[in-house]
Amino acid sequence: MQKDNLIKDKTFNFALMTIELYKICRLQNEYVLSKQVLRSGTSIGANVQEALAGFTDKDFLYKMSIASKEARETQYWIELLHESSLVNFDVIQYRNEIDSIVKILTSIVKTLQDKQRLK
Repeated sequence: MQKDNLIKDKTFNFALMTIELYKICRLQNEYVLSKQVLRSGTSIGANVQEALAGFTDKDFLYKMSIASKEARETQYWIELLHESSLVNFDVIQYRNEIDSIVKILTSIVKTLQDKQRLK
């Protein structure tokens, strides 16, 4: 039985939220930005999964760094969708969740970078 992993669980649940946002966008005839947010929003968890399967600390750090970058990109697309008024959706729930994910990933990456510097 696998132990719970906060970032793994949060990014998987956020991917599901992103799919729901994509559906909302499609229903409101928004087809371009919705694909961007779908791609980056689901990529976060995929990179976390790859990091967890990494063979080395360097590989783990690399994949978590990519997950962090994808999370920041997703923040951008969510804000752009919201500010452009192309789609009507509850931005607060998406904003809160992606901000939380960015903070966790940033902390993970910084901690690992500091450990590598000390080696």
